[in-house]
Amino acid sequence: MAYGGEAMKGLLKAIGVLLLVAVLLLAVALVRTWMTPPLAASKAAGGYTPAKLDEAAVLQRFAGAVRLHTVSTPAGPPSTQDLDAFHAYLAAQFPRVFAQLKHEEVGHGALLLTWTGSDPSLAPIVLMAHQDTVPVDPQTRARWHRDPWSGEIADGTVWGRGSLDDKASLVSILEAADGLLQQGFAPKRTLYFAFGSDEEIGGKQGAMAIVELFKQRGIHVQAVVDEGGEITHGLLPGVSGDLAMIGIAEKGYLSVKLTVQATGGHSSQPPPQSAIGILSQALVRLEAGQMPARLTPTVADMLDAVAPLLPFNMRLAVRNRWLLGTLLLHSLQGSPAGNAMVRTTTAETMFNAGIKDNVLPTVAQATVNFRLLPGDSVADVLEHVRSVVNDPRVDIQAGEQANEASPLSPRDGAGYQAIERTIGEVFPGTPVTPYLMIAATDSSHYVPVATEQVRFVPYHLTPQTIKRFHGIDEGIPVSDYLDCVRFTTRFIQNVAG
Repeated sequence: MAYGGEAMKGLLKAIGVLLLVAVLLLAVALVRTWMTPPLAASKAAGGYTPAKLDEAAVLQRFAGAVRLHTVSTPAGPPSTQDLDAFHAYLAAQFPRVFAQLKHEEVGHGALLLTWTGSDPSLAPIVLMAHQDTVPVDPQTRARWHRDPWSGEIADGTVWGRGSLDDKASLVSILEAADGLLQQGFAPKRTLYFAFGSDEEIGGKQGAMAIVELFKQRGIHVQAVVDEGGEITHGLLPGVSGDLAMIGIAEKGYLSVKLTVQATGGHSSQPPPQSAIGILSQALVRLEAGQMPARLTPTVADMLDAVAPLLPFNMRLAVRNRWLLGTLLLHSLQGSPAGNAMVRTTTAETMFNAGIKDNVLPTVAQATVNFRLLPGDSVADVLEHVRSVVNDPRVDIQAGEQANEASPLSPRDGAGYQAIERTIGEVFPGTPVTPYLMIAATDSSHYVPVATEQVRFVPYHLTPQTIKRFHGIDEGIPVSDYLDCVRFTTRFIQNVAG
């Protein structure tokens, strides 16, 4: 009995210690949550007032650019004729810009304009955009409410393929430059306007040609500013209001082709497994065996920045990742957007096999697209695919477009700081956060020649409007396009004035 009593006392003491530890951990977690730093909202500086725009003329110039076909397809970039017509239109609409800035064609129809600054000690800034658009799928054409090449201005929107991606950015850069030239603005820092011609198919003949030209000329720039960051509303789980997201890193890109060869034959005498069956099993294994999830420094910084906006339970997890990191990671994986921020994603996008319903296919092919989380390499992904598929009958090859994830750009750089300041002036009070760009842009090609690669265009995106990118009824609100002009104008003044 005495021995049993001592054991019970020891057990109760251990339980008491565990309870005390649990209470202390809970207290620490609650205190850290309650002491979340206040919101780092942008602030207006010096009562900035944008110059008045001739809105009707500005919109018509933009709409005309949307009407011109500059389509990239899997077969190649836009034709020389289409790009020449687009260049001629831009020169006709912005004669002052093309007369006063040096302009040259690079690679396959890429445009490079140079606005020479007065202070050569300041490293240049590149404002980027791309001329090409994705095609309109003929099978969805009837579902468009307006002609996708109309550039129609109706219901407060400029409609048409490429209006969002990426002609609004491109034309607004020229519009801003034209307005500043009219005002007599002369930049201290040299500015380059770099307009790629084949971003939608990897940028090899456009952006990469400009980068090679920079290398030949010994040009190293402070920052490139491209698409890939927006003002979101309702896109980040737990954040209900506007949030300006500046992309400071970009996921990598790799498509892997899986091929199975078979003898084929008549469907009346099928083998135990067809080429389709073998390949299908490989694809099922890849979807089930995803690459591991983890929090990168960029995503952790973003979560810390938006913590004050989050509901208490989410803020508790964000502020106490040391204790609740696993739960937080699990929660983020619960939505496609959250999952894309924390892992190299696996997207099975193409499957081709067979020529007739009673003929066994001799070849089955599938394409799987991966977006690489920083820290995962192209080689890592290929090894993962081979390991998970684990079938010598499946040939695995990397596609031609293979980009590693970009490095992290500094938040104290001149490019990021000028974007943040401009957001504060044009959209005062809007919270600002760095974030990881989950898609691909031309800016990643500029890593060898630029200290910063930052991504921001002031679109206001919601869960509904984001579907217009590459989608049916692509269009940009009139207010967003005018904001692009005002934002770019002020950004140039801030970064080069």
